Amino acid sequence: MKAVFFFLASIIFSAQTFGQTHQPRTFLFVPGAWDGGWDYAELDSILRAGGDIVYRPTLTGLGERVHLSNAAVNLSTYVADVVNLIRFENLQNIILVGHSFGGMVISGVAEQVPERIGRLIYLDAMVPNDGESAKDVCGELWDKLMVSFIKDSVMLYPFGTTKTTYPTDVPQPIRTFTEPLKIGNPLVQEIPTAFIQMTTAGKSNPANDQMGKSRAEKRNWKIYTFEGGHYAMREQPENLVKKLEEVLTDGK
Repeated sequence: MKAVFFFLASIIFSAQTFGQTHQPRTFLFVPGAWDGGWDYAELDSILRAGGDIVYRPTLTGLGERVHLSNAAVNLSTYVADVVNLIRFENLQNIILVGHSFGGMVISGVAEQVPERIGRLIYLDAMVPNDGESAKDVCGELWDKLMVSFIKDSVMLYPFGTTKTTYPTDVPQPIRTFTEPLKIGNPLVQEIPTAFIQMTTAGKSNPANDQMGKSRAEKRNWKIYTFEGGHYAMREQPENLVKKLEEVLTDGK
């Protein structure tokens, strides 16, 4: 009985806190590089408690699918991971959110199934132009930081020490960073799109701006600032839900 009480209490808390007065929405979160769907578990719980539907796929060779990592995995593999999920689950009117490198993936997904997507949200994410790879979007950062972490057919996690126990970030196949993306489907321009820029003390990271915010501005996307570190889903999932609500409410 006690367990049931706490479960019901969590649902009531989420509904009151995050204003669940809407029809169930379908969120699909695409993780960034080296990451996996495991990183969205808390976010998933909060949104589901409020009545929404959540998908948080792990891309091939990452997270719990690390055993599938191989040199042939490329950006097209990642796009197919998400497109096939959408098609086989018959998802419609999706709120498609891509974090960091995940911006490359959701850009490719939108090219193939724009009719299935209701909103695109780039969370401190890469915004590619036609014919660019993640390497291209990184620009000078690639040679300054990323190259030294390439080992054989993968890139190791380059941003300090990650967790040594599961779940954790894992090496990512290098071709996912170097394969260019074809962009040109005019229907993608009809999808309402927003960009969330992470800030520290009100200021954003210039390198991240170059990869995302400045490109979003050129596309006339609405820019939202969000105080906190790059991994908002890990560090402040409740606040991230609130920020997503702001974006979605503002876009109506």
